[in-house]
Amino acid sequence: MWVTGARLLTTTLLLGSAAFFQLRGNLTRYPNSLKIVFVTVALAYAVSAVEATLLRARTGIRQLTYSHLLIDQCLWTAIVYVTGGASSGATSFYGLTVLVGAVLVGVRGAVFAAAIGFVLYALLCLGFLTHVITAPIDQPEVMYATTRHQLGYPLLLNGLAIAVVSGLSGYLAERLRATGGALEVARRRYTEAERLAELGRIAAWLAHEIRNPLGSISGSVEMLRDAPALSAEDKKLFDIVSREVTRLNDLVSDMLDVSKTRPPSVEAVDIAAVARDVVELAARSPAAEDRHVEYEGPDRPLIVRCDGGQMRQVLWNLVRNALQATPAGRAVHVRAKTRGERAVELSVEDEGPGIDDAAKRRIFDAFYTTRSHGAGIGLAVVKRIVDDHASVGASITVESGRSGGARFSLTLQRAKTPS
Repeated sequence: MWVTGARLLTTTLLLGSAAFFQLRGNLTRYPNSLKIVFVTVALAYAVSAVEATLLRARTGIRQLTYSHLLIDQCLWTAIVYVTGGASSGATSFYGLTVLVGAVLVGVRGAVFAAAIGFVLYALLCLGFLTHVITAPIDQPEVMYATTRHQLGYPLLLNGLAIAVVSGLSGYLAERLRATGGALEVARRRYTEAERLAELGRIAAWLAHEIRNPLGSISGSVEMLRDAPALSAEDKKLFDIVSREVTRLNDLVSDMLDVSKTRPPSVEAVDIAAVARDVVELAARSPAAEDRHVEYEGPDRPLIVRCDGGQMRQVLWNLVRNALQATPAGRAVHVRAKTRGERAVELSVEDEGPGIDDAAKRRIFDAFYTTRSHGAGIGLAVVKRIVDDHASVGASITVESGRSGGARFSLTLQRAKTPS
């Protein structure tokens, strides 16, 4: 809508200027030229009214944009015609539409507007050269270029000007779009940082207010569960309480982890040994009940550059997340392998329902989860730690696994020797 309004204002001002400065606003001396000016103004308003109606319907926006550029170049051609033809200073208005095309569509819009403007200008020059088009009858023909010698220079000059404006505006439009995208990413990161800072304050309070009662509950449950008078049903209920206590404790730990911003202490780490330790720990955890956690990889050291403690946290979160997604009786696969001579890939694959494309784009966002239980914090911790390791070549991706579940692949750069 702002483009339509700007067109009305600009067209009115420019055509008004042409009428009262170039034509002196003299109705008796330039009646036909002024008539063309007024008709052009009327057409601009009529076309803008139609565009405003179509914009409200929000249909065919892209086609409407190109038609807008085409009509604008036709309007400028009318101004060029009544203000001196090929030698008119109004030819610079073609470049204005090229800029609008670059802002609205990008490089394609700039090229389209430039091509239309140059073609219309060239046709106007050709019309004067072949005398198909003549000067307005109320203006002296001597003011208009009509020979090949007179038309050649302005045609070449204006053609080059339109081409240069098209190239520069298209380039600047693409840079602006890229910068806008970077600013949006920065804004999202800033918003996320604010949320994490608030989460840190909440987590500190939760750690104090929740962990102590949880510890008392857990200890009491363990003592009561060993009582000989308990029935099988009672023990089953105690198991449920114990699992829920563990889940709440993990949630508090996740909230504390996601709020931490400690920079990684990079050193040479045997990531294969870390993976094996995490698999062994996860296999004994309550979350692995009725599920298998399998390690597939070499027994020899795989030395990479990372913070060993933080990468252990990454793998633990990935395996725990995979266990939560895997049905009973199925397995979680942790694989380690080299990628060429410079990288090691660790993958954690579950046998769950998988992740759709929409969820993949947000799976690492804090507080986003596809499960009914969970706060969506564990994978946010993973992403933050991996991003902190970006300077040493760490990256993580998510895709569909071999069995239809989800596979998270962590890539780390190799180191020559352990520290």
